Amino acid sequence: MQANYHQQLDEMDKKLLNDIQWVFPLADRPYLEIAKNYNISEDEVMQRISGLKGMGLIRQINAIFDTRRLGYKSALIAFAVAPEKLDAVAEKVNEHPGVSHNYERNHEYNMWFTLAVPPDSDMKGELDRMSALDGVVKYRLLPTLKMYKIGVKLDMVNGDAEKPKPTDEVKELNPDRLEITERDKEFVRELQKDLPVVREPFREMAQNLGITTAELFSRAREYEKEGLMRRFAAILRHRDAGFVANGMVVWNVPEDRVDDVGFKLAAFPQVSHCYRRPVYPDWKYNVFSMVHARSLEAAEKMAVEMSGQIGISDYKILFSSREFKKERVKYFV
Repeated sequence: MQANYHQQLDEMDKKLLNDIQWVFPLADRPYLEIAKNYNISEDEVMQRISGLKGMGLIRQINAIFDTRRLGYKSALIAFAVAPEKLDAVAEKVNEHPGVSHNYERNHEYNMWFTLAVPPDSDMKGELDRMSALDGVVKYRLLPTLKMYKIGVKLDMVNGDAEKPKPTDEVKELNPDRLEITERDKEFVRELQKDLPVVREPFREMAQNLGITTAELFSRAREYEKEGLMRRFAAILRHRDAGFVANGMVVWNVPEDRVDDVGFKLAAFPQVSHCYRRPVYPDWKYNVFSMVHARSLEAAEKMAVEMSGQIGISDYKILFSSREFKKERVKYFV
């Protein structure tokens, strides 16, 4: 039975969760900075965040990097697996350190996972090994052809929107690889660690790098400006936060309208990820958008509303029925 802690949270918890998902202060005493925004004490903020971590609601607080800017190759993979072999195949696939998300979804392609491999690795070789597992009937490689949006923000304060509107500002994302030095890799390894709930949580990170915290923050801001780091923030566990409907809405969009539709879908705050992906004879959907809602009905209503606003009626929602794995990719380890 999946725990749903949403009912146990008070208004202050919900506001805190809303804010730290998007912006976490890069400061010597970040919990004090957060406390100032709410006129509460640093101790209270630390107590609340510790409690939310203890509940499992906050998965971790760390830097979120752009896989492609780091030079990693990544793709979404759809496996059609014999149902009686699904658990065994998922277990083997999950052993790969580059598999961060793996879900069972309600479709002939019943297993969907993301695979990221370092710059010098051979993705095809890795995939050949996985697809040879007993029970895998066929698979589809669905790399990102264009990214319109990436960034989960679960609204903990308001209910699911009855009539979602495309209100987010969407910027063109630069997918080009940046040149990464060995020193950059050391920074990435430190910044991707889960931040402890202590008064000066960045101190140990800076000491490990042999620098001051001011130098650490300056480098992190530089990475953010270059698009190497998307943000430094808290990652929540969707289901525990009450968002039990994880729907991958896939759209069949005419070629000449793909960008228009991609950017429009990306502007909906309820959409966390939006990509263009390739099509196959048995897979006609070229635009993928992820929605998170508190119920299947709410997610279905959102899709209907979005469909009306973008003028595309050929779509499908693939809900996740099971989460086999969900964690961040650990880079350069």
